[in-house]
Amino acid sequence: MTPQLLLSCGEPSGDLYAGALARELRSLVPNLTVAGLGGPQFAAAGGRLVEDYRGLAVTGVTEVIGALSRLAATKRRLVEYAREHKPDALIVIDYSGFNLRLAWSVRQLGIPVIYYISPQIWAWRARRLNTIRKTAALMLVIFPFEEAIYRKAGVPVAFVGHPLVDLVPRAEPREVFLRGLGLDPAGPVVAVLPGSRPNEVRRMLPDLLEAARLIASRVPGAQFVIARAPNLDESLFRLSTDAGVPVALVEGCVDAVLASADVALTASGTATVQTAFHDVPMVVVYRLSSVEYTLGRPFVKVDTFAMVNLIAGERIVPELIQDAFTPEAVAREAVEMLTDPTRAASVRAGLATVRQRLGGPGASRRAAEAIVKQLHMVPDRNRRA
Repeated sequence: MTPQLLLSCGEPSGDLYAGALARELRSLVPNLTVAGLGGPQFAAAGGRLVEDYRGLAVTGVTEVIGALSRLAATKRRLVEYAREHKPDALIVIDYSGFNLRLAWSVRQLGIPVIYYISPQIWAWRARRLNTIRKTAALMLVIFPFEEAIYRKAGVPVAFVGHPLVDLVPRAEPREVFLRGLGLDPAGPVVAVLPGSRPNEVRRMLPDLLEAARLIASRVPGAQFVIARAPNLDESLFRLSTDAGVPVALVEGCVDAVLASADVALTASGTATVQTAFHDVPMVVVYRLSSVEYTLGRPFVKVDTFAMVNLIAGERIVPELIQDAFTPEAVAREAVEMLTDPTRAASVRAGLATVRQRLGGPGASRRAAEAIVKQLHMVPDRNRRA
């Protein structure tokens, strides 16, 4: 029987990891079929799209409510696919609100579930650990501190390292990239990463642009490059055309933007780790609706949100969350990093610690090997090791 896996991811970062994982799995088991919920990266790696995640990447209570019917239909489609095709396992990648429910339903069909990239149980809603314990055949984690949490809870776990170690591409030279945007390579450059979801951009970009105006008034020659996540409507970024400061807008070039930046203003999330890999000092921001923040804050168990701070075990970069996220506060932190070499060097030292703790190259390969071993698939030894 042809080996097959069902996979589910629901946002751009998960799609990126799914693509890398699918490539490694298919290099180990060439006749493997991988299908499921994914996007362009997963499809490019040979994955078959049962459903496309685009349009499902939402955050917060109000956004989820608006997408409930499509989420429910997508879950039914994936469960039906599992019932019909009987895959060797379901691989779920992050996207916990959807994937935990999917995992529970598929596990009831007698199909093993392997989690790749943990929900943030260490940050909030720790009760999700009970669901994971009941459904997980294996948990593959990408942050070192997560391994002990699952081991203590009795969940089979392995730390495989962070896939971004391999996925950060070599960018074109700063001078070439910036001149191509009509910017001066000799001037200070601030990267602006307002998030990968529409609601994040709506809530954060206006204040980030106001912060850019303040920075430009205090740092002569400051220029700004906004990294627009793929598949976001250009109408979300119309404000940038009237920013009153030198601003370039680029799509799908986050690594090139970061490789050319002196400082980044970034939404909390995977982008903070990506920024750390480029050794760029950053100001981390985030904002939910007031209702969502009020409802969710009592369940949050950590006093820091930025992933790089959690990995470092201390606050190495400033994070401005909710009411603390103001244009003035963002500008103040960014200007200090741009003008004070000692502050910038201190941040970079912390980022070096983060990179060291995320493990060496080969995370996607290690994850694939762990899955193949768990499911007793037979790798093709004639392929690359």
